[in-house]
Amino acid sequence: MKRNGMLNSHISKVLADLGHTDTIVVADAGLPVPAGVKKIDLSLKEGVPSFLDVVKVLKEEMVVESVTVAEEIGQNQIVNSEMNDMFNNIDYISHESLKDRLKDAKAVIRTGEITPYANCILHAGVTF
Repeated sequence: MKRNGMLNSHISKVLADLGHTDTIVVADAGLPVPAGVKKIDLSLKEGVPSFLDVVKVLKEEMVVESVTVAEEIGQNQIVNSEMNDMFNNIDYISHESLKDRLKDAKAVIRTGEITPYANCILHAGVTF
């Protein structure tokens, strides 16, 4: 058994397999996941786990080069503010464009988040 860090074996496997510029998505409970894309469903009930809790743990485990969010995230002031506090390199695109990019993700991690536009694409960086 792992002593600390990411305990979810499915997420640990995805993170270990990421290469530079590969992406994973952290999604709210309602974001549609395209057929053929690995979905890791963490949702337990409304709000559990939260989008921000999952993003914070992933940030500790993953080299994040950049983040992509929907422009509409501005309508979700708490999530938008926290994301800006956590990350310096955020790209904003339309929500429809974000959904189009899901097909290229290595995995979509579904949370129990039920606030609007609480979704992001994490782009893998490198340690060197």
